[in-house]
Amino acid sequence: QVQLVESGGGLVQAGDSLRLSCTASGRTFSVSAMAWFRQYSGKEREFVSGITWTGRITDYSDSVKGRFTITRDNAKNTVYLQMNSLKSDDTAVYYCAAGRPLRLGVRTSYEFWGQGTQVTVSS
Repeated sequence: QVQLVESGGGLVQAGDSLRLSCTASGRTFSVSAMAWFRQYSGKEREFVSGITWTGRITDYSDSVKGRFTITRDNAKNTVYLQMNSLKSDDTAVYYCAAGRPLRLGVRTSYEFWGQGTQVTVSS
C-alpha cells in the first residue's frame, strides 16, 4: 500500500498562486508516477498534471499548461503542484494519485489516491 497526504489548498483570489504538496509513504517503490487530478462537483475527476518518479517526464492538461508546474523531491517522497495565475475555473477538489500508468493522464491507471484538498478561487 501507498499512502498519500495532500496539503496546500485554500481560498485565493483570481490571479493568485498556490502550491499543493503530496507526500507519499509506504511501498513507494511500487509506483512509477504521481499525478494531480481535480474534480468539479458532480463531474468525474480530470487529469491536471503528472510526473514520473524520476522526474524526467511530465505532462499537463491543456487547461493548465503554462500556468501550473509539477515537480518532485525524491528525498522527501513529495510531489508539488505550483499553480499560478489561478482562475475561477480552477476551483475544485484536487487529488493526488500514484501508480504505474502507461500514460500519465489516464485516471484508471492510478491505484492509490489521497483524500483531496479544496482549492477555491474567487473572481
